[in-house]
Amino acid sequence: MNVLVCVKRVPMTGGKIVLTADEQAIATQHLGFTISPHEECGVEEAVRIVEQHGGESVVLTLGPPEAEEQLRDAMALGMDRAIHLVIGDDEDWDAQATATAILDAIEAEHAAGVDFDLIFFGNESADSGGYQVGIRVAHALERPIATGLKGVAVEAGRVRCEQEVPGGRDVFDLPLPAVVTVKEGLNFPRYPSVPGRMRAQKKPIASSSPTAAPARLEKVRLVSPPGERKEAEILGHGPDAAPKVVELLQRIGVA
Repeated sequence: MNVLVCVKRVPMTGGKIVLTADEQAIATQHLGFTISPHEECGVEEAVRIVEQHGGESVVLTLGPPEAEEQLRDAMALGMDRAIHLVIGDDEDWDAQATATAILDAIEAEHAAGVDFDLIFFGNESADSGGYQVGIRVAHALERPIATGLKGVAVEAGRVRCEQEVPGGRDVFDLPLPAVVTVKEGLNFPRYPSVPGRMRAQKKPIASSSPTAAPARLEKVRLVSPPGERKEAEILGHGPDAAPKVVELLQRIGVA
């Protein structure tokens, strides 16, 4: 059972995201980097599947040289090896160009005798949130795909996929090989141990420098969504506020 997980180096989302002046990128000078929470769950699930069924797990990223850090982190969690498609810090790859580079890497693995039974993507990246790359890869490979999954189970040459919907879950049964995109909450990713980090430093990373396919999409600008608004109503000060507090509690049915 060979499993590929595609991840992306993205700014940590715990703080406020600020755009550059031209609204073409995220200002990252004061941010740390990680992979998307969805992809962390994909890494964990791949490790579990290989632990259960045997085979090999591979993590792949398209990113700058610094993205090796994220690949090492994934290998510290149990991934067997990594593929790094190295691009420049200032290069902007659209979804189709990214999918094409990933497809070329998959074809190179096939030529070397490695075929992936299951390919994981995060449902969307934490920075641009395009929702496209996994679907484009599956379409090009002519493989079935299920998206936005909160449950994945491999059994007897098939993969059971669970997608949360209002009131329950939809279940999809796909034949392998297949492609899936998963969401945070699929599992609880493990923390890397010190021995795991030491082993990760010795695991192989195959690096290459792909050439971007001609752009078929045009980015106009990025927009940072407004945060949730919070409102507070002052009922009064000191003892004078007590009647209004009682009135409010009665209105909401507490008193």
